Amino acid sequence: MAADCYPHLAYIGLGGNLDGSLGSAQDYVETAIERLARLDEISMLRRSRLYRTAAWGKTDQADFINAVAELRCSVEAIVLFQAIQRIEEDLGRVRGERWGPRLIDLDLLAFNQQVFESDSLTLPHPRMHQRAFVLAPLLELQPNFEIPGHGRAADSLAALGNSQPVEAL
Repeated sequence: MAADCYPHLAYIGLGGNLDGSLGSAQDYVETAIERLARLDEISMLRRSRLYRTAAWGKTDQADFINAVAELRCSVEAIVLFQAIQRIEEDLGRVRGERWGPRLIDLDLLAFNQQVFESDSLTLPHPRMHQRAFVLAPLLELQPNFEIPGHGRAADSLAALGNSQPVEAL
């Protein structure tokens, strides 16, 4: 399909820190990226390297494996959000403890630089500017990324300093 058939630019954050029937946390992130790329309404542009990061929010758990995918799509944000939730469910995601351990987590980080809020979706992701595990892989793909309402993603990452170490794998 021609590029103009995919008018929307979106960024998806991926992560997990549990092993399961598909293998390691790394295997789950890779599988989720493959499933994203196979969606009919999606044209995968790029994906970041994998990153290892300490748990955020609830810190007494295993390190996470994280990545960001950049894609174009022909569907609206809420439809894309529902599609990534289906990928999570298909891969065995169980919603439990907030910020707790998980097999896989997919977050719609940004969609056309839109600012949007509903009961189920907030754009841009409301805490992305506070999370090195999102900012580092995002900046790998888009070094000049601007977070609506927060400014340059690079400035947000710099403001975190060394408080959230991120290791590229």
